[in-house]
Formats: sequence, C-alpha cells, structure tokens
Amino acid sequence: MVSRKDFIEGVGLRLLAAFLMTAMSAAVHGAADVVPIGQIMFWRSALALVPICLYMIWRSEFPRALRTKRPGLHVTRSAFGALSMAMSFLSLAYLPVANAQAIAYLAPVLVLPLAGVMLKEKLSHTVFLAVVVGFAGVVLLLWDALEMPGDGAVIGVIAGLAYAFTMAFVRVHTKTMTLTESASTIAFYFAIVAALIGLATAPFGWVTLDLPLFGWLAFAGLIGGIGHIVSNEATARAPVSTLAPFDFTGLVWALGFDLVLFSVLPGALGLLGVFAITFAALIVTVKGRA
Repeated sequence: MVSRKDFIEGVGLRLLAAFLMTAMSAAVHGAADVVPIGQIMFWRSALALVPICLYMIWRSEFPRALRTKRPGLHVTRSAFGALSMAMSFLSLAYLPVANAQAIAYLAPVLVLPLAGVMLKEKLSHTVFLAVVVGFAGVVLLLWDALEMPGDGAVIGVIAGLAYAFTMAFVRVHTKTMTLTESASTIAFYFAIVAALIGLATAPFGWVTLDLPLFGWLAFAGLIGGIGHIVSNEATARAPVSTLAPFDFTGLVWALGFDLVLFSVLPGALGLLGVFAITFAALIVTVKGRA
C-alpha cells in the first residue's frame, strides 16, 4: 500500500521529470539535423554524469552508491535504455518534438499490462480511464505525423513506436530494481553504458561541433541527467501504473517548445489531443487512486 505522502511526492516528481525530459527532447531535436545519433547519445550520456555524481555527493552516497550486488540487472536495463534512447533521438530527428513525444507516450499505455503481469500491480478504474482518455489524445495528435509526406516521417514514426515498446520494458525493469538499487546508482550505470555505446559510433563519422551545436548537446546532457534521477525517484515512490498518466503532461511542454523554438503549430485535431491528454492527467490528480 502506497502512503499518501509517497503518492504525492511520486506524482510531483513525475510531473517535473516530464518537463525536464521534454526540454531535453527539444534540445536533441535542435541538434539532430546535423549531429549523428551516436554522437548525440555520447554527449547526452557523458554530460549527464555531472548532475548524477553531484546528486550522489549531495546525498552522501558517493562513492558508496557505485557498489552494486546486481550488475546483471544494470547491464540489461542499460542496454535496453540505450536502445530506447537511440530510437527516441532518431524519431526526434525526423518529426517535430510534439509528434515524436506523442508517439513516445504510447509507452505508459504499454506499461499497464506489463505492470500487471510483472509487478502484480492492481489497476484501478480511475487509472485505466485516465490512460484510455490520454491514449485517445495521443491518437489525435499522431494523425498529423502519419499524414506527413516523405520517407523521413515514416522513419520517425517507426522509430517512435520502437521507443515506446522498449521504454515500456525499461520502466517496469527500473521499478523492480528500485527495491534494492538507488535512483542515482541506476542513473549512473545507464549513463556509462549509453556513453560507451555512443562513443563506439565515432569511427562511422562524427561532425565537428560549433558553439550552438555543443550548446544544444550540453543542455540535453545536463537536463537529461537531472530528469533521469527525478524519474527514477518518482518510480521508487509510487506504482508504475499510477504514474503513467502524468507522463502525458510533457506533451503540453512539447507543443510550447515547438512553437517558441521551432515555430511549429498543431492543427485542430492536435489541440483536441492536447486537451484530452491534459484531462487524463487531471482525472488522476483529482480522483487519486480511487
């Protein structure tokens, strides 16, 4: 049974994580036209180690948190996480931030059956209704992406779907790990593995970074590292199925970033989708876990 305090903290942290990870996605989108995916992965993961290590020091966990009795779980989680990251970045290279995020938000829907089977979590009627409403909003926003002409949009959609499937597994896997591993430990080893995988792509052609490009990547790395810690802390406090609908709020931020940074606006269906997704989060906020 989750306490009210853990529930409130978990939801608050998930909302913050949604904003941070959407800001990271906007930064990746800003660089992805020029910088290869592997190079983005390296800088995103390597620079994320800075806030992760500072967080360990602040919590007096460094270097104790680097020790783990379950290295196999970290390898599995990090490998799937790196694959998920690559698919997310590939989607962001070909689609606007809001459309890429919309596809990504299929992950919370896919989390529900996984959480029920793997974690034996009981899904309340409120949570189920919220996710159904949120998923309907995602479908509305997806409409524009699926109608985009050219091979690029198709690649972006396929990559986004691959991200949704892999991230659903990663979320549930992370929940099982939080029983014995701290959020900072999980984030640290993921950053190490993802950075090494990204570095391995250097022989296939990296580009020289000018100051604006490095600024996008540095921002993505630092904000992504903070967002990763916050997300793991949220998962440690509340059931995966309870937190899932709140991920949809990141779509509102994605629309804002598209407008302010990239001058992209959704159509009427897109705006209706945003309303449905926001309403889904409000259902759980007001009703709790009834």
